[in-house]
Parts: sequence; C-alpha cells; structure tokens
Amino acid sequence: MKPKPFRPEPYGNDGRYVRDTTSGEIWHRCQYRTLYADTDRSEVVYHSNYLRYFEFGRTSLMRDTAYPYREIEKSGYVYPIIDLGITFYKPLYYDDLIWIHTRPIELERVKLTFDYIITLAQTGDMICRGFTRHCALNKRGMPVAVDEKTVHLWKAFPK
Repeated sequence: MKPKPFRPEPYGNDGRYVRDTTSGEIWHRCQYRTLYADTDRSEVVYHSNYLRYFEFGRTSLMRDTAYPYREIEKSGYVYPIIDLGITFYKPLYYDDLIWIHTRPIELERVKLTFDYIITLAQTGDMICRGFTRHCALNKRGMPVAVDEKTVHLWKAFPK
C-alpha cells in the first residue's frame, strides 16, 4: 500500500513545526535515531517500538509547548491510551535517523487523540502513520474532564 503524499516544509521560524504542503496541516516534529535494541531477529525495528516513538513525539510536543507530562501527573491527571492504530509502509533499521511528526487532532470532554507520521530523515520516505486515543483519568482511575492546560494545548497548536 502506498501512503498519501506527505511533504513537510518549515513553518515559521520555529524548526519544531512543519506544514504539509499537500494537506496544509501543521505538525510538531522531533528527531530520533533507532537503537540496536529496537530491532528484532530479522534486523528491522520491532513493531511495538513504534508506540515508543509515538510517545517520544507526543511528550516532545507537550514539553515544547511548556506543559511536560510530568506536570500533568503532578496536577492529578493521567492519560492512558484506550485506542491506537498504525499503518506501516516501510521498515526501519538500526541507526536510522527519523522524524517523528505529531499533531493533536481531536479533543472531546474526557478523550483526546493524536496523529503521528514517521519519516526517514535522509529521504523523507513515510515509514508509518498512526494515532493514539487517550482518556483523562484522575489519580483514582476515574474518567474526568480533560484538564485546562491540555485543552489550551489544542487551542494554541498552530492551525
């Protein structure tokens, strides 16, 4: 299966954001280099590691918007994943330099969703596309409304 085109170009003066010239969508991006420990016996990155890359992208986005996940937890909230999906297009290998693109896409009363695209830094080839959906919980594990600072992240994210 061939992915839809994704052609990111710098957005504004902040290298952490790009605009996809094909869709107009704004994405936060960060770099990561795959580790030997990420690979499996077939010498490709094992599929479950992509969830770690999504987490790296998501927490980098939150840290770059001045609201690290540690502060969310200190304020009494946790956001476990309740749904996820990944479509793979090409494999990653040890020591590949990648861009992790992350974007907040849906905000509901107690749920929120992030989209992700991972590309190979050298070629721009799309490796995979995915999403994670989260539910806001308090420290007792009960669903609660999404906290105000996270709501602000959705409102403040470049459109």
